[in-house]
Amino acid sequence: MIKIFTGLIFTVLFLTSCSQKQIINSTSATILIKTPTMKFYDKGFISTFENYTQVQIYSAGKTVLDLKFYENRVCKSTFECESSKKFNKKYLHSSYKEDFLKSIFDNSKKETVFRDKEHNILIKIKKD
Repeated sequence: MIKIFTGLIFTVLFLTSCSQKQIINSTSATILIKTPTMKFYDKGFISTFENYTQVQIYSAGKTVLDLKFYENRVCKSTFECESSKKFNKKYLHSSYKEDFLKSIFDNSKKETVFRDKEHNILIKIKKD
């Protein structure tokens, strides 16, 4: 009896720990990201989870960009994560705050435009 009860508890814990994270909000959008090192312009999804925001851009039905923005790090689809500061320095500019991109994608506005002519950066999001 104890073995069955222990096995049942183990199974329940195992299944609940492997469950998918619940999406709080998901929005389709046309996303333009143009920086000196990144150029993306197509349809995609902005999904908000409890601990992070995921941005996916598709071209011809294939994922061309998949990023997860956490409070202090950014993860790419290749399971490679780096600090937000390092990501900003590599793809934007070191002067941007750590949560810069996360705050742009978490914005509830229908249309968001960020333009930085000094660093040649344009980010445009038009949510459907």
